[in-house]
Amino acid sequence: MTPLTTPRSHRATAVAVAASLAAASLVFFHPAAQGSSSPTSAFWALLVLLAGIALWTIRRVAAIHGTRLDGVLTAALFGLWVLYFWQVLVVAFEVPRVLLPAPTLIGQALLDNGGKLWGDFSQTVLKAVGVGWLLGSGLGFGVAVAIDRLPFLQRGLLPLASLTSTVPLVAVAPIAVMWFGFEWPSKAAVVVLMTFFPMLVSTLAGLKASGKLERELMYSYAAGYGRTLWSLRLPSATPFIFGALKVNATLALIGAIVAEFFGSPTVGLGFRISTEASRMNMSLVWAAIVVAAVTGSLAYALLVQLERRAAFWHPSVRGK
Repeated sequence: MTPLTTPRSHRATAVAVAASLAAASLVFFHPAAQGSSSPTSAFWALLVLLAGIALWTIRRVAAIHGTRLDGVLTAALFGLWVLYFWQVLVVAFEVPRVLLPAPTLIGQALLDNGGKLWGDFSQTVLKAVGVGWLLGSGLGFGVAVAIDRLPFLQRGLLPLASLTSTVPLVAVAPIAVMWFGFEWPSKAAVVVLMTFFPMLVSTLAGLKASGKLERELMYSYAAGYGRTLWSLRLPSATPFIFGALKVNATLALIGAIVAEFFGSPTVGLGFRISTEASRMNMSLVWAAIVVAAVTGSLAYALLVQLERRAAFWHPSVRGK
């Protein structure tokens, strides 16, 4: 589709999106979409037509250029349509709540258990994930600089460090619980183990990304290792470091949640998911999953913005 860059095309797109959402609201209150009657062929035809309209509006919004929010608007509209068809199809097909609850039920669970989920968020994200992510990423960065400064460490330390990426999480989590107890430090230890190696490998690759001519220029200026590292090699490694930080943000959240399956106090997102799943309270399970997913997405978006500010000069960032 041709990029839309004029104010007139933007207004036309806004009108089209508003009209499509108005039509979707009318279909939403159809008796079949509310579960009060069986779906008819006319209802399915309306849904198919609405799906085509939704796809067209998403493509049109994605074609908008020249605004800071073009990517955000496309993602928001796509997510809104996904939630809409999820709600309508689950109700129309009468899918049991145990298999897949409707988004309205998940939203109600979020409202009814806000305090409980906030406690889980604090335990898992603010404590285990936050501390483990910082320690693991910082340790991986420090070891990478040490290996780069002392090449003999690369033969002995790097193979040992690679072992941390091969140890299965389900084997480490119970051991961490035995060593550090049932509280958040054991989950932070698992997160450290998961985030260490990605940062180590990415930082080593980034430190070698500076050009040969630039390094020779620093050498001709009699710059030592520290000055070359600070003024040339670390700036060149910035995109690699932020790439590892973004990967580690998701790995840390997954690691902490899975580690809570193997032993935790009566709080935490992993504990909530495993406990409520055993009780068949799937609405609250999905509510905890939503909290984790939104947290990971926000962390990733924040790191992307920090990367744009820290490495605005790099071609990989300027092209975004």
